[in-house]
Amino acid sequence: MDRSTQIKAMASDKRVEILRLLSAPETHFSRQWSADPVAVGVCIQLIAEALNIAQPTASRHVELLKHARFITVQKQQKWSYCKRNDAGLQDYFQWLKGEINLP
Repeated sequence: MDRSTQIKAMASDKRVEILRLLSAPETHFSRQWSADPVAVGVCIQLIAEALNIAQPTASRHVELLKHARFITVQKQQKWSYCKRNDAGLQDYFQWLKGEINLP
């Protein structure tokens, strides 16, 4: 795993906000009609709307989070759905904890 990609992913307020929103998709994206936001994930377009950014910008943020293994992206028909990867996040924070010598 390239840890610099993960560090870069965490260096953006928007990307951290995406991770926060995806922690409770049923709360933040309950109006999604195309798929269950918990079971399938959240459409990138709704993420863009929640952050008040353009969809291509949201897609770039999502792509970096995916490469960092902080989210998974699943395509269904013409939409891409994002889910938070808690195992990937846990791995990163365990690594970071060891790197900075936290007990």
